[in-house]
Amino acid sequence: MLLADFGNTRVHIFDGRNVYHLTHEEAIAGYRTVPLLYICVNHNIKSHIEYIAPWEDISSCLSIKGEYETMGVDRKALCLSHSDGIFIDAGSAITVDMVRDGVYKGGFILPGIGAYLESYKMISPALDIELNRECSLTSLPRTTKDSVSYGIIASIKAVLDSHKTDLPLYFTGGDGKWLSSLFPNSKFDDLLVFRGMKKALKDKSC
Repeated sequence: MLLADFGNTRVHIFDGRNVYHLTHEEAIAGYRTVPLLYICVNHNIKSHIEYIAPWEDISSCLSIKGEYETMGVDRKALCLSHSDGIFIDAGSAITVDMVRDGVYKGGFILPGIGAYLESYKMISPALDIELNRECSLTSLPRTTKDSVSYGIIASIKAVLDSHKTDLPLYFTGGDGKWLSSLFPNSKFDDLLVFRGMKKALKDKSC
C-alpha cells in the first residue's frame, strides 16, 4: 500500500522502499487510479483529493498523548515515529517538536529557508540573495550574501541549540539533511513521517 504526505508545497509518496517528492499536480495525475493512504495539511488540496476513489485519508488515525487541538497531522506523524526525540521537519516551515516517553511535550514553528530569503528580499532588492550554506558561523561576515546567510543559519542553530536535551535529534524535510550537518550526532531520516503513519495504522488497525 502506498503512503502519501501532502504538504503545503509538495507531496511525498512512499512505496515501501523509496520516497518520491512530487508537486501536487504530479501526484494527482500519476497516482489517482492507485490505492493510497494519505495525510494532508493543505486544506485547498484536501478539498480536491478527498473524492479520489482509491485514496483514503487516515488523518483521524493519528494521535499522540499530549497533543493540542490544532496540531498538524504531519507533526503528529513525526512524533509517533519514535518514543523519544526532538523532531525537526525543515520544509516550507521548520517545525520542532519534543516527545519523551511517548508523550508530546510541545514545540514551535520557524519560517523555512525559502521564507527567510523572501522576507529579506521584501526588505530590499539588495538583500535578494541565494543562501550560502557553507557560510562560516565562527567569524563575522564581510559580504551581503554571507551577512544574510549568517543571520538565517545562526538564528536557526541558536534556537535549536537552546532546546537541546539528552533526547536524540531527528531531522527530515527538504533542508533537513543539510541542517542536520550542523548538529553532531543528529540523524536525518527521510522516512520519519511514514514511520509514524505505519505505527498509527498498526496500533489503531485503521
